[in-house]
Amino acid sequence: MDIRRKQRAVFDALEDIKARDVVVFNTAQMPSMFDRVVIASGDSSRQVKALADSVQKKLRALGSRVYGVEGEAAGEWVLVDLGDVVVHIMHPAVRSFYNLEELWGGKRVRLGPRAKTARRRARR
Repeated sequence: MDIRRKQRAVFDALEDIKARDVVVFNTAQMPSMFDRVVIASGDSSRQVKALADSVQKKLRALGSRVYGVEGEAAGEWVLVDLGDVVVHIMHPAVRSFYNLEELWGGKRVRLGPRAKTARRRARR
C-alpha cells in the first residue's frame, strides 16, 4: 500500500474515534526502520484501546499487515506497528512526559481534509 494512502487511513481511523492532537511526522530521512510516525491522544484507557483497535481494523480491511501491538493491557500508551508507519496512542499526561514530538519531530506531514469533511463543508 502507498505510504500516503496508509497514513491517511491511520489518520481517518483515529479521527473516527475522536482522537485528539493527531500529528504525522515524515521520518524517511532519519535513520529509522519506518517512514512515518503518528502520535495521537485519547482521554481514557478505554478510548486509547478503541483508537488502537480502530487503526488495526481499518488497515487490515485495506489489506495492510499489522506487525505488532504493544501496551494494550495497560491502555496508557499503545504502539501499533504497521511496518513503514508506527502509531503511538497515549494519554495526554504520558504524551507530555515522553514528548515524542521532540524526538521524531522532523518534517511534519500536512494532511488535507478527508473527503466526507470536505463535502460537508462545501454544502454549508
